[in-house]
Amino acid sequence: MVDIATRVWNHKWKIDPIVRSLIDTDFYKLLMCQSVFRNKPDTRVTFSLINRSTDIRLAELIDEGELREQLDHIRSLSLTRGESTWMRGNTFYGKRQMFTPEFMDWFEALRLPPYTLEKRDGQYELTFEGAWPEVMLWEIPALAVLMELRGRAVLGEMKRFELQVLYARAMTKLWHKIETLQPLEGLKVADFGTRRRHSFLWQDWAVQAMQEGLGDGFTGTSNCLIAKNRDLEAIGTNAHELPMVYSALAEDDAALARAPYDVLSDWHEEHSGNLRIILPDTYGTKGFLDNAPDWLAGWTGIRIDSGDPAAGAEIAIDWWKSRGEDPTDKLIIFSDGLDAEKIVKLHKQFAGRVKVSFGWGTMLTNDFKGLAPDNGLAPFSLVCKAVEANGRPTVKLSDNPNKAMGPVDEIERYKRVFGVGEQERLEVVV
Repeated sequence: MVDIATRVWNHKWKIDPIVRSLIDTDFYKLLMCQSVFRNKPDTRVTFSLINRSTDIRLAELIDEGELREQLDHIRSLSLTRGESTWMRGNTFYGKRQMFTPEFMDWFEALRLPPYTLEKRDGQYELTFEGAWPEVMLWEIPALAVLMELRGRAVLGEMKRFELQVLYARAMTKLWHKIETLQPLEGLKVADFGTRRRHSFLWQDWAVQAMQEGLGDGFTGTSNCLIAKNRDLEAIGTNAHELPMVYSALAEDDAALARAPYDVLSDWHEEHSGNLRIILPDTYGTKGFLDNAPDWLAGWTGIRIDSGDPAAGAEIAIDWWKSRGEDPTDKLIIFSDGLDAEKIVKLHKQFAGRVKVSFGWGTMLTNDFKGLAPDNGLAPFSLVCKAVEANGRPTVKLSDNPNKAMGPVDEIERYKRVFGVGEQERLEVVV
């Protein structure tokens, strides 16, 4: 096992690449990329970095030259033979050849497109523009690079024994969380922490700790490279990006109202089983489910990613019942702002009523709160989102208005079209 503290202390290379593989990304990104490659390959999309934690002034912490070196290195990457073989030949969710030969031929030839980087008011403005299947693959590595460079800036000021103690405390903190989860019968939890991890090495350590500490209760990781290296299940389905872009492409209000279901209709044609997971909160969970076609009720489950998770689960259970479905046969995946105590509470509340699973993100792979001087390694809310599609702005409403994004007039239009009324504002921590 790598001694992370010594590795950090001995960092003397001209460039120590943070992202060393195109599959050091979330599995759902590759699944969505294949869907986009098939259905919307010519759509032009712009992704942009959004730092919700404006008190973290990234442009003052991270050297621009070092950031460019890391991003340029990512542009030099291509799939290795072993990575291609893993994607072409592995079984994902019980299915062989999940990725088609046509998609794999395209992916094997891919180099990520150029980026634009500027500084403004203590923050970096980082954007990616181009064909949707290409630029969408920038999101996860860009976030991982910025999170780790911010961490390196803080760690670089610490001495050798400080680093040893820091990582010992962080390991103890994580192991205590694992011990908190161990008594839960039937627990199913996966690592969803790639995008805002402390570092690749730390995420890899956290995954190994979960494997040992939780056994069969640990179901896998969203990180494809770690899944490959550790012979684990790669976990993931789809994300808000798909309905956001499909909706931006809608020609009128009627087409806009249909867009989130058009996304899932395309998905339905490609995937079955546990890949048929609804993410309903992009434009409000209740309205989405109230207007959903009956065939969606037959899908495997729902992922809850914003708002009050317990309230969202109750809405899902009531919806299944109203559509003649047995909720005990359905799966609810909780994935928003989780930590051990929240997982315990939700598991106890819903186990037996539905099948319950958890996608544990930032507080698994980046909980260094209180461990560094001035709390300098505390996780923060950094995202990289599709902000424009074919020249039109994208919008996300969410079940938490503090997560909403898009021009004000478009947000109001989307609220009208999707019937979204008053919403409870909840703190966005990560």
